[in-house]
Amino acid sequence: MGTPTTDIGPGLGAFVAFFAMAVLLWLLMRNMNARMRRMAYRERDRVDALEPAKRKGPISAPPAGPKVRNGDPLDSSGAGEPEEPEGPQGPRPAER
Repeated sequence: MGTPTTDIGPGLGAFVAFFAMAVLLWLLMRNMNARMRRMAYRERDRVDALEPAKRKGPISAPPAGPKVRNGDPLDSSGAGEPEEPEGPQGPRPAER
């Protein structure tokens, strides 16, 4: 009879809007992936540039081998009798 129907679906407009959003999301993810990859490459290059400095060690490393002071080898710990500091008149007298 003359009753209006309410069986209206989303239609062509909703499909076009959904498709446009899907394409925009795909473009956004593609751009983000490229940026993340670029950041990873830059970080890898930065770390690679720092590694040779780490491998070289300190600029003035002590020489390897037995420790010697005044021609006398020290014990393995490197500790020995401390030398008496000399002043302008020679060694200080021993304290009592």
